[in-house]
Amino acid sequence: MTQDKPALSRPTAAEYAAADLGRGIGITQVASLGNQLGAAAGALAFPAIGPIGVVAVRQLVAAVVLVPIGRPRFGSMRRSDWLAVIALALALTVMNTSVYLTIDRLGLGLAITLEFLGPLALVILAARRVIDYLAGVIAIVGVIVLVNPGPTSDYLGIGIGLLSACAWAAYILLNRNIGRRLPGVQGTATASLISAVVWLPVAIALCVAQPPPMWAIGLALLCGLASSVLPLSADMTALRLLPAGLFSTLQSMHPVWAAIVGFVLLGEGLAIAEMVGIGLVVLSNIIVTTTSAARSRHSPRVIPARPEEAGRRSSTSAHKDE
Repeated sequence: MTQDKPALSRPTAAEYAAADLGRGIGITQVASLGNQLGAAAGALAFPAIGPIGVVAVRQLVAAVVLVPIGRPRFGSMRRSDWLAVIALALALTVMNTSVYLTIDRLGLGLAITLEFLGPLALVILAARRVIDYLAGVIAIVGVIVLVNPGPTSDYLGIGIGLLSACAWAAYILLNRNIGRRLPGVQGTATASLISAVVWLPVAIALCVAQPPPMWAIGLALLCGLASSVLPLSADMTALRLLPAGLFSTLQSMHPVWAAIVGFVLLGEGLAIAEMVGIGLVVLSNIIVTTTSAARSRHSPRVIPARPEEAGRRSSTSAHKDE
Protein backbone atom coordinates (compact mmCIF):
# COMPACT_ATOMS: atom_id res chain seq x y z
CA MET A 1 0.00 0.00 0.00
CA THR A 2 1.59 3.27 -1.14
CA GLN A 3 1.66 6.16 1.24
CA ASP A 4 0.47 9.55 -0.03
CA LYS A 5 3.24 12.12 -0.15
CA PRO A 6 2.44 15.34 1.69
CA ALA A 7 1.69 18.20 -0.67
CA LEU A 8 4.40 20.82 -0.83
CA SER A 9 3.15 24.12 0.52
CA ARG A 10 3.59 27.13 -1.70
CA PRO A 11 5.43 30.14 -0.30
CA THR A 12 3.13 32.75 1.17
CA ALA A 13 3.07 36.40 0.11
CA ALA A 14 4.89 37.31 3.32
CA GLU A 15 7.67 34.80 2.52
CA TYR A 16 8.01 36.21 -0.98
CA ALA A 17 8.20 39.73 0.47
CA ALA A 18 10.84 38.64 3.01
CA ALA A 19 12.88 37.01 0.24
CA ASP A 20 12.68 40.16 -1.90
CA LEU A 21 13.72 42.25 1.09
CA GLY A 22 16.73 40.04 1.75
CA ARG A 23 17.77 40.08 -1.90
CA GLY A 24 17.34 43.82 -2.12
CA ILE A 25 19.48 44.45 0.97
CA GLY A 26 22.15 42.10 -0.34
CA ILE A 27 22.21 43.77 -3.75
CA THR A 28 22.57 47.27 -2.28
CA GLN A 29 25.49 46.18 -0.12
CA VAL A 30 27.25 44.39 -2.99
CA ALA A 31 26.86 47.53 -5.10
CA SER A 32 28.05 49.75 -2.25
CA LEU A 33 31.09 47.58 -1.60
CA GLY A 34 31.81 47.32 -5.33
CA ASN A 35 31.69 51.08 -5.68
CA GLN A 36 34.30 51.51 -2.95
CA LEU A 37 36.45 48.72 -4.40
CA GLY A 38 36.35 50.61 -7.71
CA ALA A 39 37.43 53.81 -5.97
CA ALA A 40 40.26 51.90 -4.28
CA ALA A 41 41.36 50.50 -7.66
CA GLY A 42 41.51 54.05 -8.96
CA ALA A 43 43.54 55.14 -5.92
CA LEU A 44 46.05 52.34 -6.56
CA ALA A 45 46.61 53.82 -10.03
CA PHE A 46 47.38 57.31 -8.65
CA PRO A 47 51.18 56.80 -8.51
CA ALA A 48 51.27 56.12 -12.27
CA ILE A 49 48.56 58.35 -13.78
CA GLY A 50 47.36 60.53 -10.90
CA PRO A 51 43.77 61.36 -9.94
CA ILE A 52 43.24 63.30 -13.18
CA GLY A 53 44.25 60.29 -15.28
CA VAL A 54 41.87 58.04 -13.33
CA VAL A 55 38.99 60.49 -13.82
CA ALA A 56 39.72 60.71 -17.56
CA VAL A 57 39.59 56.92 -17.99
CA ARG A 58 36.50 56.62 -15.80
CA GLN A 59 34.60 59.24 -17.80
CA LEU A 60 35.43 57.46 -21.06
CA VAL A 61 34.29 54.11 -19.62
CA ALA A 62 31.08 55.67 -18.31
CA ALA A 63 30.21 57.05 -21.75
CA VAL A 64 30.93 53.72 -23.45
CA VAL A 65 28.58 52.00 -20.97
CA LEU A 66 25.77 54.53 -20.64
CA VAL A 67 25.32 55.80 -24.20
CA PRO A 68 24.28 52.38 -25.62
CA ILE A 69 21.96 51.88 -22.63
CA GLY A 70 20.38 55.33 -22.73
CA ARG A 71 20.34 55.66 -26.56
CA PRO A 72 19.82 59.45 -26.41
CA ARG A 73 17.89 61.05 -29.27
CA PHE A 74 19.87 64.21 -29.89
CA GLY A 75 17.57 65.46 -32.65
CA SER A 76 14.54 65.64 -30.37
CA MET A 77 16.32 67.58 -27.60
CA ARG A 78 15.38 71.25 -27.24
CA ARG A 79 17.73 74.11 -26.39
CA SER A 80 16.62 74.05 -22.74
CA ASP A 81 17.31 70.30 -22.64
CA TRP A 82 20.83 70.82 -23.95
CA LEU A 83 21.52 73.55 -21.38
CA ALA A 84 20.36 71.27 -18.57
CA VAL A 85 22.43 68.35 -19.87
CA ILE A 86 25.54 70.53 -20.23
CA ALA A 87 25.07 71.69 -16.62
CA LEU A 88 24.76 68.04 -15.59
CA ALA A 89 27.98 67.20 -17.44
CA LEU A 90 29.74 70.04 -15.61
CA ALA A 91 28.46 68.79 -12.24
CA LEU A 92 29.55 65.28 -13.19
CA THR A 93 33.06 66.44 -14.05
CA VAL A 94 33.47 68.51 -10.90
CA MET A 95 32.04 65.71 -8.74
CA ASN A 96 34.36 62.98 -9.97
CA THR A 97 37.46 65.16 -10.19
CA SER A 98 37.05 66.60 -6.71
CA VAL A 99 36.31 63.27 -5.01
CA TYR A 100 39.40 61.59 -6.50
CA LEU A 101 41.56 64.57 -5.58
CA THR A 102 40.17 64.28 -2.04
CA ILE A 103 40.89 60.54 -1.93
CA ASP A 104 44.47 61.33 -2.92
CA ARG A 105 44.85 63.89 -0.13
CA LEU A 106 42.70 62.56 2.73
CA GLY A 107 42.12 58.88 2.04
CA LEU A 108 39.10 56.93 0.87
CA GLY A 109 37.05 56.83 4.10
CA LEU A 110 37.25 60.56 4.80
CA ALA A 111 36.71 61.53 1.16
CA ILE A 112 33.54 59.48 0.74
CA THR A 113 32.15 60.69 4.07
CA LEU A 114 32.65 64.34 3.08
CA GLU A 115 31.08 63.71 -0.33
CA PHE A 116 28.15 61.99 1.35
CA LEU A 117 27.22 65.29 3.02
CA GLY A 118 25.84 66.60 -0.30
CA PRO A 119 22.85 64.27 -0.69
CA LEU A 120 22.38 64.18 3.08
CA ALA A 121 22.00 67.98 3.13
CA LEU A 122 19.36 67.78 0.39
CA VAL A 123 17.24 65.39 2.44
CA ILE A 124 17.55 67.50 5.60
CA LEU A 125 16.70 70.77 3.84
CA ALA A 126 13.76 69.22 2.01
CA ALA A 127 12.21 67.78 5.18
CA ARG A 128 12.30 70.93 7.36
CA ARG A 129 11.38 69.22 10.62
CA VAL A 130 12.97 69.57 14.04
CA ILE A 131 14.31 66.03 14.02
CA ASP A 132 15.85 66.61 10.58
CA TYR A 133 17.61 69.75 11.79
CA LEU A 134 18.82 67.73 14.78
CA ALA A 135 20.21 65.18 12.31
CA GLY A 136 21.91 68.06 10.50
CA VAL A 137 23.57 69.20 13.73
CA ILE A 138 24.75 65.62 14.34
CA ALA A 139 26.24 65.53 10.83
CA ILE A 140 28.03 68.87 11.39
CA VAL A 141 29.46 67.63 14.68
CA GLY A 142 30.52 64.44 12.91
CA VAL A 143 32.38 66.42 10.25
CA ILE A 144 34.14 68.56 12.86
CA VAL A 145 35.21 65.44 14.76
CA LEU A 146 36.18 63.75 11.50
CA VAL A 147 38.44 66.47 10.10
CA ASN A 148 39.70 67.58 13.54
CA PRO A 149 40.64 71.16 12.55
CA GLY A 150 44.11 72.15 13.67
CA PRO A 151 47.45 73.57 12.49
CA THR A 152 48.32 70.38 10.61
CA SER A 153 44.90 69.86 8.98
CA ASP A 154 44.75 69.62 5.20
CA TYR A 155 42.25 72.44 4.71
CA LEU A 156 42.66 72.33 0.95
CA GLY A 157 41.77 68.63 0.93
CA ILE A 158 38.79 69.29 3.20
CA GLY A 159 37.66 72.12 0.92
CA ILE A 160 37.90 69.92 -2.17
CA GLY A 161 35.94 67.22 -0.33
CA LEU A 162 33.16 69.71 0.48
CA LEU A 163 33.21 70.80 -3.17
CA SER A 164 32.56 67.18 -4.16
CA ALA A 165 29.58 67.16 -1.76
CA CYS A 166 28.16 70.30 -3.41
CA ALA A 167 28.73 68.82 -6.86
CA TRP A 168 26.94 65.59 -5.91
CA ALA A 169 23.98 67.59 -4.57
CA ALA A 170 23.89 69.60 -7.81
CA TYR A 171 24.11 66.38 -9.83
CA ILE A 172 21.08 64.95 -8.00
CA LEU A 173 18.98 68.09 -8.51
CA LEU A 174 19.95 68.39 -12.18
CA ASN A 175 19.36 64.68 -12.80
CA ARG A 176 15.92 64.96 -11.21
CA ASN A 177 15.07 67.91 -13.47
CA ILE A 178 16.37 66.18 -16.60
CA GLY A 179 14.46 63.01 -15.66
CA ARG A 180 11.26 65.01 -16.15
CA ARG A 181 12.43 66.23 -19.54
CA LEU A 182 13.98 63.14 -21.11
CA PRO A 183 12.89 59.49 -20.80
CA GLY A 184 15.02 56.73 -19.32
CA VAL A 185 18.65 57.61 -18.70
CA GLN A 186 19.03 59.65 -21.87
CA GLY A 187 20.01 62.75 -19.90
CA THR A 188 22.68 60.98 -17.87
CA ALA A 189 23.98 59.21 -20.97
CA THR A 190 24.22 62.48 -22.92
CA ALA A 191 25.96 64.21 -20.01
CA SER A 192 28.43 61.32 -19.80
CA LEU A 193 29.12 61.64 -23.52
CA ILE A 194 29.75 65.39 -23.24
CA SER A 195 32.03 64.81 -20.26
CA ALA A 196 33.91 62.09 -22.16
CA VAL A 197 34.43 64.42 -25.15
CA VAL A 198 35.92 67.02 -22.77
CA TRP A 199 38.15 64.45 -21.06
CA LEU A 200 39.35 62.69 -24.22
CA PRO A 201 42.01 65.35 -25.07
CA VAL A 202 43.16 65.21 -21.45
CA ALA A 203 43.58 61.45 -21.65
CA ILE A 204 45.48 61.74 -24.95
CA ALA A 205 47.75 64.47 -23.57
CA LEU A 206 48.57 62.42 -20.49
CA CYS A 207 49.38 59.36 -22.60
CA VAL A 208 51.64 61.38 -24.92
CA ALA A 209 53.43 63.20 -22.11
CA GLN A 210 54.09 60.02 -20.12
CA PRO A 211 52.81 56.71 -21.52
CA PRO A 212 51.13 54.97 -18.57
CA PRO A 213 51.86 51.33 -17.69
CA MET A 214 49.17 48.83 -18.60
CA TRP A 215 48.56 47.88 -14.97
CA ALA A 216 47.54 51.47 -14.22
CA ILE A 217 45.19 51.57 -17.22
CA GLY A 218 43.71 48.26 -16.09
CA LEU A 219 43.06 49.59 -12.58
CA ALA A 220 41.47 52.76 -13.98
CA LEU A 221 39.24 50.66 -16.26
CA LEU A 222 38.23 48.53 -13.28
CA CYS A 223 37.44 51.72 -11.40
CA GLY A 224 35.18 52.92 -14.22
CA LEU A 225 33.36 49.59 -14.49
CA ALA A 226 32.85 49.13 -10.76
CA SER A 227 31.68 52.72 -10.36
CA SER A 228 29.39 52.85 -13.42
CA VAL A 229 28.14 49.45 -14.61
CA LEU A 230 27.65 47.81 -11.20
CA PRO A 231 25.77 50.69 -9.49
CA LEU A 232 23.54 51.29 -12.52
CA SER A 233 22.30 47.71 -12.73
CA ALA A 234 22.27 47.05 -8.98
CA ASP A 235 20.37 50.19 -8.00
CA MET A 236 17.67 49.66 -10.59
CA THR A 237 17.20 46.08 -9.38
CA ALA A 238 17.25 46.94 -5.68
CA LEU A 239 14.70 49.75 -6.08
CA ARG A 240 12.23 47.20 -7.45
CA LEU A 241 12.65 45.06 -4.32
CA LEU A 242 12.96 47.64 -1.53
CA PRO A 243 10.93 50.58 -0.23
CA ALA A 244 12.57 53.88 -1.17
CA GLY A 245 13.05 54.79 2.51
CA LEU A 246 14.92 51.58 3.31
CA PHE A 247 17.01 51.97 0.16
CA SER A 248 18.00 55.48 1.31
CA THR A 249 18.91 54.25 4.79
CA LEU A 250 21.09 51.48 3.39
CA GLN A 251 23.16 54.07 1.56
CA SER A 252 24.55 54.98 4.98
CA MET A 253 26.91 52.04 4.53
CA HIS A 254 28.91 53.87 1.85
CA PRO A 255 31.22 55.69 4.29
CA VAL A 256 31.52 52.50 6.37
CA TRP A 257 32.51 50.38 3.37
CA ALA A 258 34.88 53.14 2.23
CA ALA A 259 36.64 53.09 5.60
CA ILE A 260 36.90 49.28 5.55
CA VAL A 261 38.16 49.10 1.96
CA GLY A 262 40.60 51.94 2.59
CA PHE A 263 42.00 50.07 5.60
CA VAL A 264 42.23 46.64 3.91
CA LEU A 265 43.39 47.57 0.40
CA LEU A 266 45.07 50.95 0.82
CA GLY A 267 46.48 50.61 4.33
CA GLU A 268 44.61 53.72 5.49
CA GLY A 269 44.18 53.50 9.23
CA LEU A 270 41.57 55.59 11.01
CA ALA A 271 41.96 57.25 14.39
CA ILE A 272 39.23 56.80 17.00
CA ALA A 273 38.01 60.36 16.39
CA GLU A 274 37.71 59.73 12.65
CA MET A 275 35.69 56.57 13.22
CA VAL A 276 33.41 58.48 15.60
CA GLY A 277 32.99 61.23 13.01
CA ILE A 278 32.02 58.75 10.29
CA GLY A 279 29.62 57.08 12.71
CA LEU A 280 27.89 60.40 13.47
CA VAL A 281 27.42 61.17 9.77
CA VAL A 282 25.98 57.67 9.21
CA LEU A 283 23.69 58.11 12.24
CA SER A 284 22.47 61.42 10.85
CA ASN A 285 21.46 59.79 7.57
CA ILE A 286 19.71 56.90 9.34
CA ILE A 287 17.65 59.36 11.43
CA VAL A 288 16.54 61.52 8.53
CA THR A 289 15.76 58.69 6.10
CA THR A 290 13.88 56.49 8.55
CA THR A 291 11.72 59.35 9.83
CA SER A 292 11.06 60.49 6.26
CA ALA A 293 10.01 56.97 5.30
CA ALA A 294 7.68 56.75 8.32
CA ARG A 295 6.04 60.04 7.39
CA SER A 296 5.63 58.89 3.78
CA ARG A 297 3.83 55.72 4.91
CA HIS A 298 1.30 57.80 6.85
CA SER A 299 0.82 60.36 4.09
CA PRO A 300 -2.59 60.16 2.35
CA ARG A 301 -1.11 61.27 -0.95
CA VAL A 302 1.26 58.85 -2.63
CA ILE A 303 3.08 59.85 -5.79
CA PRO A 304 4.59 56.92 -7.68
CA ALA A 305 8.21 57.32 -8.71
CA ARG A 306 8.84 58.10 -12.34
CA PRO A 307 10.54 55.20 -14.16
CA GLU A 308 13.29 57.48 -15.42
CA GLU A 309 14.10 58.51 -11.87
CA ALA A 310 14.47 54.94 -10.64
CA GLY A 311 18.26 55.11 -10.72
CA ARG A 312 18.16 58.28 -8.62
CA ARG A 313 15.08 57.83 -6.45
CA SER A 314 17.10 58.22 -3.30
CA SER A 315 18.86 61.53 -2.88
CA THR A 316 21.22 59.79 -0.48
CA SER A 317 22.28 57.18 -2.94
CA ALA A 318 26.04 56.84 -2.75
CA HIS A 319 26.22 55.38 -6.24
CA LYS A 320 26.87 57.64 -9.16
CA ASP A 321 25.76 55.88 -12.20
CA GLU A 322 27.66 58.04 -14.57
